[in-house]
Amino acid sequence: MKKYVAHKNESTGLIQTVKEHSENTASLCREFAIPELKDFLYVIGLLHDVGKFQESFGKRINGANIKVEHSTCGALAAKEKYAIPDPMALMMEYCIAGHHSGIPDGGFPNDDSSQSTLCGRLKRDFEDFSEYKNELALPELNGLEWMKYLFKDCDNSMGNVIDKFAFLTRYAFSCLVDADSIDTADFCKERELPRKLCADFSACLQIVDHKLNSFVCKTELQKARAALQNQAFQNIKQEAEIYLLNMPTGSGKTLASVKIALERALAKGKKRIIYIIPYNSIIEQTADVFEEMFGDNLEILRHQSTFSYEDEENGSEDYREAAKTAAENWDAPFIITTAVQFFESVYANKRGKLRKMHNMSDSILIFDEAHLMPQDYLQPCLQAVAYITRYLHSEAIFLTATMPDYEKLMNEYALPDSKIVKLIKDTFMFTKFQKCRYSYIDEISSSELLSKCREFPSSLIIVNRKATARELYQECGGKKYHLSTYMTSYDRKRILKEIRQELKRLEGDYPEYKDVPEDRRITIIATSLIEAGVDLDVYTVFRERAGLDSILQAGGRCNREGKRKMADVFVFDLAVETRQASLDEKANLTKGLLKKYDDVSDVKCIEEYYSRLYFMKADDIQKNTMHQVCSDLVSIPFKEYAEKFELIDSRQVSLVVPRDVQSEKLVEVIKYTKAVNARKLQNYTCSVRQKELEDLIRQHAADDYGTGIYCLTNKDYYDEYKGVLFEASDYFL
Repeated sequence: MKKYVAHKNESTGLIQTVKEHSENTASLCREFAIPELKDFLYVIGLLHDVGKFQESFGKRINGANIKVEHSTCGALAAKEKYAIPDPMALMMEYCIAGHHSGIPDGGFPNDDSSQSTLCGRLKRDFEDFSEYKNELALPELNGLEWMKYLFKDCDNSMGNVIDKFAFLTRYAFSCLVDADSIDTADFCKERELPRKLCADFSACLQIVDHKLNSFVCKTELQKARAALQNQAFQNIKQEAEIYLLNMPTGSGKTLASVKIALERALAKGKKRIIYIIPYNSIIEQTADVFEEMFGDNLEILRHQSTFSYEDEENGSEDYREAAKTAAENWDAPFIITTAVQFFESVYANKRGKLRKMHNMSDSILIFDEAHLMPQDYLQPCLQAVAYITRYLHSEAIFLTATMPDYEKLMNEYALPDSKIVKLIKDTFMFTKFQKCRYSYIDEISSSELLSKCREFPSSLIIVNRKATARELYQECGGKKYHLSTYMTSYDRKRILKEIRQELKRLEGDYPEYKDVPEDRRITIIATSLIEAGVDLDVYTVFRERAGLDSILQAGGRCNREGKRKMADVFVFDLAVETRQASLDEKANLTKGLLKKYDDVSDVKCIEEYYSRLYFMKADDIQKNTMHQVCSDLVSIPFKEYAEKFELIDSRQVSLVVPRDVQSEKLVEVIKYTKAVNARKLQNYTCSVRQKELEDLIRQHAADDYGTGIYCLTNKDYYDEYKGVLFEASDYFL
């Protein structure tokens, strides 16, 4: 009998037949799948490579230099065998046709065979591959049950069916491509595959409990913190899909959330905990806290765009290899990642990103600073959480000090009956954590602002625009610091270290902050990048008017440790920026609330802010949802949607700035070999607008050397304290 070969191991000379690979992949698909889709995914695994039964593929595997399309054959086989019900076959077709190149756009029935849409590809002619019918035993599927599962919770809405169908397609695709990758790697391996990362959740929970029990509760603040945490720990015993943990800054949210996650993971037998953080910059300190606390009991997988295990110096080679492998599919017990990485993985169409999606099932998801989900993508983000918790049998914890009404939002924009539990029901203790009073000082000139801030031992001024921060820094006198994304991460880290040292020295020399001489007073001028995840404690904060959540976050940098009874956060409008502020919807909402409420950190004020922000903006919230861009299952634009789905502003582009010997070498490599190591370059990039980059290119100060990665080529256009300049420093008088 002729052997149809799927893979050859070049080292051993062994072959893997299409039958073996298909059955192995099918078994792994079934193993990965949620119970409701096990049989369905087994079939997808069986059919994915039936195009390798074509004679030309046999020639290719034996060395012929020919291209052979095989993915679409499996889609055609699924269409033939499982045509009723049509949506079930269609989901198979999307997954199988895209298992190498990515889930394609559905297209339209009149597409021709030259087009790369699913409709177009299904019209192509292929060699006979029908031998698969003799080699593979295809089971019957219960199409009626499958359809019931698809239409469940959709409330007879075609829009809801499209969104759920698209989610389940990406999930099924994830199971398929991970199973395919694992079986292929296992057969072709030239050495033993790395071990898996490990965790002892029971030991970790004991460590957290011991740490919580070790805290002394003498002051009113300490007692309130313990009472608030205990309230959350009691309420977590209730069953839910989504838990809301609304706790003020300084109440121990991070420690409480990880205890809750560990308890739920142990109680419900969950496979992993995924800690989702809004920004890359916060991951490092969060990972450091957990690594120091849990030690060898928890091996953490960090997955972010700015980090590479190839460059990681800590940990053994064994651990690094295990972590690098786990980063491909998130097969790890404890993952720390960013919201961008998480949601863009859910809404991707390529195997590289989607491969990890199925491992979001049977998990505990913690969304730190949950209120930062972007308004323009709020419905897709909420749907992702609702679907993962409902259909993939996970649980989510939303963690924030400024909690929107997620019960109402979920009901309106995701699943109307998501089981949601508020872990903090009594918020009267929040007043114990008020360490700042918020005052609106109206419009002020830059000179008046700088003069006022010099009255205090240390001041942090946060403005909305990078150009404004730089102008204020240049105008400011005395001991001053500047932070914005015009500067590289390399310089921001260095300056933050300087700031912390100087603040510590100031407190040591003047513990009561009395009679601080003019030359020791500190002024820090920054953009909003400092509002989350930057551990600073200054005497007074000045915040340019913005959204209420931003203002309250800014307040978290002031009197952070509560060493003084009360501190001040002054909200202001810069005279030169007033027109710009008047166009900002969030800032205008805040202006009204500042006048209405004596304390804008009050729970009622926060509730009113989010209510007015979200429930009057239904069009903005829904505009980027899948059902808004297509009207039927056949024409879902998976590829186009994934390419447009971006949670960060694409108008900002990265510019590489050589700052040390290593970065200069990396730029040399780009220049002469066109090879780009994006991860290693992250530390040396700053952000500029597209027009600003074009201005630098016109001045011959930036070049991409044909790679698309732009590098600063003239050092006179960068200042280590101000960041990238748009005129050479030589030109300044």
